[in-house]
Amino acid sequence: MARYTEARCRLCRREGMKLFLKGDRCYSDKCAFEKSAYAPGQHGQTRHKISDYGIRLREKQRVRRIYGLLEAQFRRYFETADRQKGMTGVNLLVLLERRLDNVIYRLGFADSRVQARQLVGHGHFAVNGRRVDIPSFLVRKGDVIEPFNKEKVCLPITQALDAVARRGVPEWLQLDRDGLKGSVVALPERRDITMPVQEQFIVEFYSK
Repeated sequence: MARYTEARCRLCRREGMKLFLKGDRCYSDKCAFEKSAYAPGQHGQTRHKISDYGIRLREKQRVRRIYGLLEAQFRRYFETADRQKGMTGVNLLVLLERRLDNVIYRLGFADSRVQARQLVGHGHFAVNGRRVDIPSFLVRKGDVIEPFNKEKVCLPITQALDAVARRGVPEWLQLDRDGLKGSVVALPERRDITMPVQEQFIVEFYSK
């Protein structure tokens, strides 16, 4: 499976905002974006006039990198969203939020989506009692997500739960910290997605 293996802090600097790709480090003084809040590279501090196309490209890249997807996979999500009823941009964000690796991160079982994807891929989680090792698995209303083996929960999960209060859990999810399980009480809506993104720019980018 193809995946991004380069420095992740460069992505935050390139997109001009914190994408929270490295868990605790993003909240500390070690965050590279806090030290150098400009694009990486020799000409990173040079001001450039960005075109309308560039604005839409950057918005698409920003959302793609937040969820850790490569271009082909992100394009498939857009095509699926475009076939659904309603606003394509909102449909796209809802699909991305419903990914199992994102739900694991939102519930606080992982420090980052990257870590959540690895934990899911290694079979550490179950949905409705059945082990799922596909990060792109789409959860549905009523699904219950929990560690597959509660008697032997791996250290990254317990460490992440200790810091869950810092991020909070969105309203469409419910976390039972003592019972080590989370529930999907509703499907996410646009108001539940608080990231500063303009999904209409993504629709316009792919519509050209």
